[in-house]
Amino acid sequence: MKIKNSIAGLLAFLAGGLASAAHADINVGVTLSATGPAASLGIPEKNTFALLPTTIAGQKVNCIVLDDASDTTTAVKSTRKLIAEDKVDVIIGSTITPNSLAMTDVVAEAETPMIAMAASARIIDPMDAKRYWVFKTPQNDAQMATAIVEHMTNNKVKTVAYVGFADAYGEGWWKEFSKIAEARKIQIVGNERFNRSDTSVTGQVLKILSAKPDAVLIGGAGTPAALPQKSLKDKGYKGIMYQTHGVANADFLRVCGRDCEGTFLPAGPVLVAVQLPDSNPVKKVALDYVKKYEAAHGRGSVSTFGAHAWDAGQLLSNAVPAALKKARPGTPEFRKALRDSLEETRNLTAAHGVFHMSPQDHLGFDQRSRVMVQIVDGNWQLVK
Repeated sequence: MKIKNSIAGLLAFLAGGLASAAHADINVGVTLSATGPAASLGIPEKNTFALLPTTIAGQKVNCIVLDDASDTTTAVKSTRKLIAEDKVDVIIGSTITPNSLAMTDVVAEAETPMIAMAASARIIDPMDAKRYWVFKTPQNDAQMATAIVEHMTNNKVKTVAYVGFADAYGEGWWKEFSKIAEARKIQIVGNERFNRSDTSVTGQVLKILSAKPDAVLIGGAGTPAALPQKSLKDKGYKGIMYQTHGVANADFLRVCGRDCEGTFLPAGPVLVAVQLPDSNPVKKVALDYVKKYEAAHGRGSVSTFGAHAWDAGQLLSNAVPAALKKARPGTPEFRKALRDSLEETRNLTAAHGVFHMSPQDHLGFDQRSRVMVQIVDGNWQLVK
């Protein structure tokens, strides 16, 4: 009798344990740049994670957010901690390209899927054993560079100078932009670099001015990208100014002020969601995000960077149900199933575009993910 009771108790214990495991929480690890030079990008991302659902397909979602202070070493340490100590099922981050590139080694080694919120195409391309585990939500620099060059050719720009960050973001933009500009017969007459933390770019600006370009493209992100433009305007430059989608937030407008009036840049459609035609498939989802974010943080507070975090949440909400059918959270099998489900994302409309991924493309955006914008009277104006 005692043996029967013991067996019955053991079976009940095992059944209870399996039921508990089947309903284990989904742990999401986030590292982003809420402080440091990229803070104006990371803060809206951090704010957005607080707006994401706390359950997916009936499973509780725990979101663990760490600040990497815009520092590559810290981003790597945070990623290791989230995987080794917090046992996360997926990593989201980081805010900037150098951090995200460095994190790919860690997630690949741990066989944990990662959704980057940084722009460089190098994060997911070319596909290899590391990038097999990595996805991203921002538009590639190559996509946005094409939009800029098209605008330049349409506006009869013949010569252009480039000044970008002295890091992977600036180099990635230089690589993509110079390739496309050369193909379109636009002559590049200057190629300069500056650091995110620099307080002066006088030397670089004087070299650019001496070349007398029709236009200047600044390959920067966040408030540091305002420095070359303010310096160029201070020295009397009258040509056309271009920035990248890395400046699409209110803090950049505040810091750059009147010196950025008339500037052109490519951006995700969420930045001008209300100005989009009703026929645009992204408009409804983009406006939904704008409404939620501005309800929490005030009118005019939304930026494209927070929407990158929102879209990461959309990807997870779409991928998790299929992964749960294959394995339980907290296991290597679930992480692999989640990776596979992310890669199988098809025609998912989000705030920045329509995701249509494949084994060769871990972003899957097309032309619907970008618009050209001009800064007019201190606001974003859709270029039609």
